Amino acid sequence: MGNLLSGPSAPRARLRELLAGPGPLVAPGAYDALSARLVEQAGFDVVYMTGFGTTASLVGRPDVGLLSGTEMVDNARRIAAAVDVPVIADADTGYGNAINVVRTVQLYEQAGVAGIHLEDQVMPKKCGHMSGKAVIGAEEMAGKIRAAVAARRDPDFLLIARTDSAAVEGLDAAIARARSYAEAGADVLFVEAPTSEDDIARVADELKGVAPLVFNWAEGGRTPPITLDRIGELGFSLVLYPIGTLLAATAGIRSFLETLRAEGTPASTLPDLPTFEGFTDLIGLPEIHDLESRFRP
Repeated sequence: MGNLLSGPSAPRARLRELLAGPGPLVAPGAYDALSARLVEQAGFDVVYMTGFGTTASLVGRPDVGLLSGTEMVDNARRIAAAVDVPVIADADTGYGNAINVVRTVQLYEQAGVAGIHLEDQVMPKKCGHMSGKAVIGAEEMAGKIRAAVAARRDPDFLLIARTDSAAVEGLDAAIARARSYAEAGADVLFVEAPTSEDDIARVADELKGVAPLVFNWAEGGRTPPITLDRIGELGFSLVLYPIGTLLAATAGIRSFLETLRAEGTPASTLPDLPTFEGFTDLIGLPEIHDLESRFRP
């Protein structure tokens, strides 16, 4: 997994195969290459590059449109290179108009990810579970989706259309927008932040058969935390758990630092941490030793 000399085998075709399988595909969030490797090593079949987590990890700030497309693509490239499983990446609004979307799609495709999602927010965007969002017109977003379809060079590169309009225009408008984005060529539909189980069920029922659907299980967000079995019953094909790894890492680091400050050394924390040798094995040191032996003069 994620070996230096073995790249992933057809990750885009693999992602489409997984989405067509029984039950929802689970995609835990990763915010950097290390967290992506941990997701893969835990046995998950796909990694989701979270924009929220990318912003927090790169600049230590909230997800309010502070990162450029270049910064997001660079992170996606590092994550895709670190794992062999398919990577789905947040591509925000496409970083501009339809012409910008063309370049965004091509850059993410060159970065090696298997798919992206594009959203219909006004730039600068906000995390989908924050207040104060605004959306562009549905026709403008449909044009951006058509541009994305035209821009991709690999037909297996997955294009997910996300609408944030439920919080702005209501659920009826969000469902209508999702239908129009499917007509524009989106492969998968993503209605962000329904706020009740009834709304979740409406999205699933009214968009059933239009395209595969994403459920965003945003940890602590505005959408009710329903069970994976229920998500499957409703017919969602892909479930994102975007920020749990980031929150877990934050809690672990904070606890470690509190102990260090109180006790002066980290000695009492070591039994709960990976060993030095265990961690270096986890990040691939045995492979480096093998390569050193292989290429030694």
